[in-house]
Amino acid sequence: MPAKRGSGTRNRIDPARLAIFDSLVSSAAEEMGATLRHTALSPNIKERQDYSCAAFDAEGQLLAQAAHIPVHLGAMPESVRAVADLAPWSPGDLAILNDPFLGGTHLPDVTMVSPVFAKPGRGKPWLIGFVGSRAHQADIGGMAAGSMPVASELIQEGLIIPPIRLYRAGHLVAETLALILRNTRTPDERRGDLEAQVAAQRVGERRLRELALRLGRREFEQSSAALLDYGERLTRATIESLPEGVYRFEDALDDDGYRDEPVRIVVQLTIGKRSLHLDFTGSAPQRAASINAVAAVTRSASYYVLRCLLPREAPTNSGLFRPVSFTLPEGSVVNARPPVAVAAGNVETSQRITDVVWGAMSQALPERMPAASSGTMNNLTAGGIDPRTDTPWAYYETSGGGLGGGPLGPGLDATHSHMTNTLNTPAEALELAYPLRVLENSVREGSGGRGRYSGGDGLVRRTEFLAEATVTLITERRRGRAWGLKGGEAGESGRNSLETASGRVRLPGKVVFQVQPGDVVCLETPGAGGWGRPRRPRASRGKPPTRKPSSRKRTR
Repeated sequence: MPAKRGSGTRNRIDPARLAIFDSLVSSAAEEMGATLRHTALSPNIKERQDYSCAAFDAEGQLLAQAAHIPVHLGAMPESVRAVADLAPWSPGDLAILNDPFLGGTHLPDVTMVSPVFAKPGRGKPWLIGFVGSRAHQADIGGMAAGSMPVASELIQEGLIIPPIRLYRAGHLVAETLALILRNTRTPDERRGDLEAQVAAQRVGERRLRELALRLGRREFEQSSAALLDYGERLTRATIESLPEGVYRFEDALDDDGYRDEPVRIVVQLTIGKRSLHLDFTGSAPQRAASINAVAAVTRSASYYVLRCLLPREAPTNSGLFRPVSFTLPEGSVVNARPPVAVAAGNVETSQRITDVVWGAMSQALPERMPAASSGTMNNLTAGGIDPRTDTPWAYYETSGGGLGGGPLGPGLDATHSHMTNTLNTPAEALELAYPLRVLENSVREGSGGRGRYSGGDGLVRRTEFLAEATVTLITERRRGRAWGLKGGEAGESGRNSLETASGRVRLPGKVVFQVQPGDVVCLETPGAGGWGRPRRPRASRGKPPTRKPSSRKRTR
């Protein structure tokens, strides 16, 4: 399903009608998200809201994506294209997939795509478009509970689902569901979350169908095309306001979980008169580790930075991204090839990709762009047997950090930023669902970089385990630091530790380990960079950075 290029004024319609159409399509995606959240079983979806929902036209172009998870921004259309081989479609069909190399991002993100048909009166049904949902399942099998292990190949991370039908003409393909549930540690929870996704799909189908029947086929298709063209015009107008030039930036991940060598990510951003090109040549080759990102993740992270520059009211659709092109070296950490692992690529490498594109853009707009945020999702997964019920459990959590200081003021403390838009699981919900107890969830004061406007502080989260469990940490900025801008100082690195009866030990950024009842895992998340030179001399706050921020050389 190749994306169509804009067709100029031919697809322009009355602005008021276009705004109404955009609102209606967007509300369908938002209602899908509300359905998914309120019917899901796991705290990861119900409380953290780790999901995205979207609507597409008949060619698989994104018409609207609800304001859920930015890392899914450019990846969801890949899923619709990936299921194209399942055509021809029938009303009631529903496809499911999670293969990162066939439309997914990483294995816990399970995607559903279903076609939407309309039948006016006695006429023949016509394909309106598609709706899609992507939800992070707290366990999808693999070598460690939570399916986010420190792995070296994809098969270790969990069950790989290529694009297949879960429903055929409205009827459940029971064998498909049975296969998925048999390969997860928590089948009852997975059944509940998957059924919630199906419910969200059906809501989206109904709303899109109602809209198409109200407008009629011709007006619906014209409005869809006009909406995409409008998105393209907004992007080109924004690009025209940027200074033309070539801007290069690089940064690195701390390590890959196996070797201590930093993982380099490089971008060269070329701003033309009405287009952008991002060249990631020079980025590290893919590793036998889970830090690899598939191309869809790299595009999503890059689109996100551009989206931050657009007007707040701009629609989120495929038209926005028509003026953007990429050079993504195959077999690199930004365009990995099978069979390497990719779980951390979606959650950690995506953050560093954002940082380098952000850094390149900051050279073009030094007075507008804030400093680097914490640059990590601070992933913790855990699981075992719950002694209260004698059943398996699996838990996934991300923790916030500092938000970069910027020209308008200091950064926020202890918040999710950039590629993650989730919430924290409330302590009450967490303790009810799992054998865990939150001992502390506080601001890590003084961890943000100083500046005219300081970077936001990270947080301290201490979680006590009430049962034996396997724990995996996938975290970043434990060596490197979030860079400042315009003379602002870098934020403090994060720290991981394990508190036991024998004392406290420091943990690496990426590690799998066992805990016993009473053990406490402590995450001290990174602070963000400051913006502008500090007005007062710096008080002593420990060692200076061990590695300078990446080169920010500009060429014209």
